[in-house]
Amino acid sequence: MYSIDFQKKKGFICDMDGVIYHGSQVLPGVPEFIRWLNEEKKSYLFLTNNSGSTPKELQQKLARMGLDVPEEHFYTSALATAAFLKSQAPGCSVYALGEAGLLNALYDADITMNDIDPDYVVIGESQNYSLNTITKAINLVLGGAKLIGANSDVSAPGEGITVPACGALVAPIEMATGTRAYFCGKPNPLMMRTGLRLLKCHSEDAVMVGDRMDTDVISGLESGMSTVLVLSGISTPETLKTFSYRPSMVLNGVGDIVRAAKGKLKTAK
Repeated sequence: MYSIDFQKKKGFICDMDGVIYHGSQVLPGVPEFIRWLNEEKKSYLFLTNNSGSTPKELQQKLARMGLDVPEEHFYTSALATAAFLKSQAPGCSVYALGEAGLLNALYDADITMNDIDPDYVVIGESQNYSLNTITKAINLVLGGAKLIGANSDVSAPGEGITVPACGALVAPIEMATGTRAYFCGKPNPLMMRTGLRLLKCHSEDAVMVGDRMDTDVISGLESGMSTVLVLSGISTPETLKTFSYRPSMVLNGVGDIVRAAKGKLKTAK
C-alpha cells in the first residue's frame, strides 16, 4: 500500500452505502469531503450498485441528510444495465423484477416490459420478490430468455441489519435453470469505464473510494485507478487480510481523504 496525492487527482468515484451513509444516517466526515471536492473543483461521481433508486431519488435522499449534491453526480447499476441492454439489443423486451430505479432506467432506454416471451429476464433489488415472481423468472429463462442481474452483490447494509442484495436474489434462478447471469454493475469494467467517461477523466488521474474489496476496490484496481478502502461500511482490517490484492490506501472514512490532502492525517491504517 502507498499514499495517494489526493490534491493531484482530478476525479473521484465513490460508492454510497457504507461510504456516504448508513441507512438514513450520514457518516462522519462526509460533509467535509463533499465541501472539499467542490472547493477543489474535483470531478466526482457517486456510483452505487443498488439498482432500486433513481439518481433524482438519491439526490433527494442526500438532501434530506443536509447534503447538496446535484442529480448529475449519481450513476447506478440500473443505468448501467439499461445502457448495456440498449447497446446489445435496441428495442428489446424484458421481464423485470426491481424498483423504480431499474424500471425507469429501462423505460428511458426504450426497453419494453413483457411477461410472456421477453428477450431478457432482468433482476434488481426488489420488494416484490416472491415465490411467484421467481417461478415466473425461472420458466421464462428456461423458455429462452437471457438472464441479467443489475449487480452481483449478495448482501448490503441496512438499518442495523444485513439485507440480501441482487446477487442473492438471482442465485435461485441460476440454480434452478443452470444458467449464469450476466451482471452489469461493479466490478464489471463497463460500469467503471462509463463512470470515468462521465467524469471526463483518465484512470490514472482518478480514485475509486469504497467499503468493499470484492466490488469497489477490485473494480478500481482493474480499471487502473488508485483505490481507497474505507472502514466505515462492510470491510474490516480482518476481512482485508482474506484478499490476495490490496487497495492503495486504507482509511477510516472519507473525512480522512480531506485530512490527507491537507497533510493533517497523522496515521492511516
